[in-house]
Parts: sequence; C-alpha cells; structure tokens
Amino acid sequence: MKLNNTFKSAGLTGSLALGGILSAVAPAAMADQEYLLTVTRPNQLHVVDMSTNTIARTCDIPGPFGTGSIALSPDNTHAYVLSNGTKDVYGFDIRNCEITFKAEQSSRTEQVITMQSITVSADGTELYTVQNPITKLRDRYEVKQPRLAVFNIADGMNAKAVRTYPVDRRITKIATTAQNEVILGGGDLKAINPRTGEIRMVSKLASWERGPLWLPPDAFAMHSQGEQANEYIMPYSTAKFTDESMDMETAEWWWGMSRVDLATGQAERMEIFPFEFVIFNFITDPRDSNILYGSFNTLSKHDISQKKTLLVHEMEHSYYDLNISGDGKTLYVGGTSSDISVHDSDTLEKIGSIQLTGDMSTSDLRVATIKD
Repeated sequence: MKLNNTFKSAGLTGSLALGGILSAVAPAAMADQEYLLTVTRPNQLHVVDMSTNTIARTCDIPGPFGTGSIALSPDNTHAYVLSNGTKDVYGFDIRNCEITFKAEQSSRTEQVITMQSITVSADGTELYTVQNPITKLRDRYEVKQPRLAVFNIADGMNAKAVRTYPVDRRITKIATTAQNEVILGGGDLKAINPRTGEIRMVSKLASWERGPLWLPPDAFAMHSQGEQANEYIMPYSTAKFTDESMDMETAEWWWGMSRVDLATGQAERMEIFPFEFVIFNFITDPRDSNILYGSFNTLSKHDISQKKTLLVHEMEHSYYDLNISGDGKTLYVGGTSSDISVHDSDTLEKIGSIQLTGDMSTSDLRVATIKD
C-alpha cells in the first residue's frame, strides 16, 4: 500500500511538473492567427493567411456575385456573405469552407435587395440585414418601406426572418455594438434595438444644422471595416464658406467623420483634415486612434489631432478599401481589381502584393482573428 501510494505521489508530482512546463511553454508556442477575407468574381470567398500573405483556401459561393459584403461572427470563425445579386446570405466556416447558413430573402411575390447591410449580433446568435423590398404585382412593382430583418443563425440552411422593423432609406454599411444595438449608416448615423425596433440618433449628418456658412455633410458608408479598432467610421465631406455668398472657390473644404466606439456605442463627430483628394474608406491605426489611413487613387496617412495629412503614396490604380494588421504595422489595400497591395504603415511604401483569381469590385476587406 505504501509503495502504491508512493508511485501515485510520484506520478502526481510528475504530472504537475509536466503541466507546469507545458503551461510555461504554451503561451510562447501559441499565437492568434489573422486572416484577410475578401470576395472576387465570379463569386469566391478568399481566406488569406496574413502571416505569409498567401491564400490559405478559397470557398465557392453559391449564386452570382453580389457586392462582396462580409460580416464576421464574434469568434471570427464564420463569415457571412451577401450573394445572388445581394438577395441572399451565405455563412461559411472559414477554417474549412463548409457552408453553415443560408437565408433566401426574396419570395415569389416579393424581391428583396440588401446593399452592403449585414452584421452579426454581439453574442453571435442573430444575423441582421437591411432589406429593400418591392412587391411584384401583375402590372408593376410596388416599392415598400426598408426594414431591418433579424435571422436566427441556429436556423442554419433554411433561415427565415423572425422579426422585422422599419428603417430609413439610403442605409448601406451596418455594425453591431457590445450593447447589441445595430448602427445604421445612412443620411444620418442612427442605431436600432433589434429586440424592440426602437431607433435613436447617434450622429446627425444630413440633418445637421450648423448655420448658413456650412455645407450639409455628404456622408458615405460603402466600406466601414474597423474591426481592429472595434469601431465604425462614417466619412463625410463638407465645406465652410467665407461669407453668405457661398462661393465654392473660396470655401474651406474638409474631410470629416462620425466614429462610433462599438464597445460603448458612443460617437464622436468632427472635421479631421482638409479635403485635398478623394478617399473611399478610412481605417484607424489600432495603436493610436489619432492616426487614420485612407485609400482610393492614393494611400494616405493622417493625424486627426493635428488635422494634418502626414504622408501620401500614389497607387498603381484605384483601390476602394483597406484594412490593417492587429499590430498596426501592415496595411492591406484592396477592392476594385484582382490584387491586394501590401504596405508598411510607417512609410506607406509597398512591401508586397497578393494576386487573386478575379476582381474584387466593391467587396469588403475584412480581418478575422482566430484565437488559439
């Protein structure tokens, strides 16, 4: 009995020692994995390993290309993509391309279009789209009120909307806060409670009354991809006139933004730097919320605390959107064509390129970080 207990004790001691060694080693051996996601024509979801900047896998999406809008599950293992000309939503496990979710939004008597507007609830149980429906009558189409549609992700391959609520027109990009409000990017920036349908104003833009010397902001939310900083950005342009003659030639032109902290739901709205060239999308440096990057015909870097453009890099062609690595060191600039241009965030110099099988057109460029 004593010998047996001795062996048990030794075995336990050895197990504890080994466990201690493994615990000490594990954090160094395990690291989060970042993947860059985008959609290309004819209709494929690409999963790019950001540690090597190579394509890890390519998933075929049913139906014809939509707009390439992508929403991520909270654990980043699943991506939900608008397809079939923006009528349907498909969910993919990005680790193996398995299709786990399907929502056909149209019916025999009603056609539904969703323009970019897709997001997932904070707890990962629901998916939200903004539907733009029309009733198909014998002799005409009847345009109906846009609505937020709520789907249960657990319904899998035959998901139907379980709740709908009326919303404004012109809504494009949407996102979900930690409080599970859905941010609605339209003429103004609003938020809706997907349980009750209650809507609140987050940031006035089109309805912003600033006085006679300010031009009403022109807001644009085709791409708002702030997962690395946990935020939503609505860019806008505006002008301040020198006098009531409202002479466009002498006006001060500005880029501005309404930026929502998705952890709190709180927003800030401000002019950020002079309007000198067109920008399609902003992304925030995760290391410093004062540093923004922008893309279109140029890749640019800005310090909004100084309202100053720091660097501008001319691009080989137009790029609609961009994203950034979790450490803030590397920029990925995509959309429009079939290549993702890779840049150093300090200098904006090009350091690589990722060639895809087709053009991205209006597709998102999302970063999915899978925790080990």
